[in-house]
Amino acid sequence: MAEVEVNGGNAALLPGSTQSSNPLSRKLNKILETRLDNDKEMLEALKALSSFFAENSLRSRRNLRGDIERRSLSINEEFVNIFKNVKEELESINEDVQAMSSCCQDMTSRLKAAKEQTQDLIGKTTKLQAENQRLEVRAQVADAFLDKFQLTSDEMHILRGTHEGPLTEDFFKVLAKVKQIHNDVKLLLRTNQQTAGLEIMEQMALLQETSYERLYRWAQNECRTLTQESCDISPILSQAMGALQDRLVLY
Repeated sequence: MAEVEVNGGNAALLPGSTQSSNPLSRKLNKILETRLDNDKEMLEALKALSSFFAENSLRSRRNLRGDIERRSLSINEEFVNIFKNVKEELESINEDVQAMSSCCQDMTSRLKAAKEQTQDLIGKTTKLQAENQRLEVRAQVADAFLDKFQLTSDEMHILRGTHEGPLTEDFFKVLAKVKQIHNDVKLLLRTNQQTAGLEIMEQMALLQETSYERLYRWAQNECRTLTQESCDISPILSQAMGALQDRLVLY
């Protein structure tokens, strides 16, 4: 028991009394010992409390707990509304990101398809170029073959001409070419182009026969015009007689 001193009818706790055994005393001592300048949380709480606790009355003190709870609820509702807007914005951004991702995937698929098509096109182009080169080589070979073993349309016209038409230097040039082709075509008979060689040889032989026949008739007509008074032999007639020596019967 604590010792009590009565002084003028007032009771007071002696210094040696056990004050710590009273819960109310402990709370009062704790409050009194609290230094607010070091308790930042308490200062912030009091500052927030002063913003809406304007009147220090009995009713205000009784309603303080409810006011704090309502204010806390209001703050939480405001917090929820703000984060709701943030959530909506994030959802909108997420939709945009998803759309961009889909677009990127679509572009990637198109690029992949375009790459495959391009590679296929490059392969086809390479094959076509190689085929074109082969065709060009074949065309060059064909042109060289025709130039070597065939007569042009102008040369055919010069060689055939008309039965009564005059002969020119070009006629003998073409006739010499026909003779050369006839001799060169024998080389084809030694290769795998025997069929073409036989056809060309037959064609050149026929051209030679018709050309010598025309040359023979022209030479006959020229010789008939010669008389004792005028016996000038033209260079063309001399060239014709020399060419006819290849056909002894006609010569």
